[in-house]
Amino acid sequence: MDDTSQIQPPPSFVELFRDRAGRIRTPLAEVVQRYELCEDLACHLVEQAQTLYYSGNSSEEGVLLGFYAGLADEGSVVSTAEAGWVIQRLAELLEWRAPQLPQGEQAS
Repeated sequence: MDDTSQIQPPPSFVELFRDRAGRIRTPLAEVVQRYELCEDLACHLVEQAQTLYYSGNSSEEGVLLGFYAGLADEGSVVSTAEAGWVIQRLAELLEWRAPQLPQGEQAS
């Protein structure tokens, strides 16, 4: 990616910024910045997700889909595609099965 940054977003995140021809359509510095935001968000949500799950209010899938609904809502700090990536990453951090997101909104 960018030789000046030590942070290397994973290919699954970079894919969110590619056009149909495979070119990154967003400046690399912005991709790195968005990745940092999304990774921090996923890490921040781990404890909240565990609390919701272990309080018996929902299933793993229910917790993740609930967070997705909030993140994908209009006015969110992340795009719908980024919200999908955050949920995929959150599931990975929790070692939970990632839920099926609405068609066209899954992270790669």
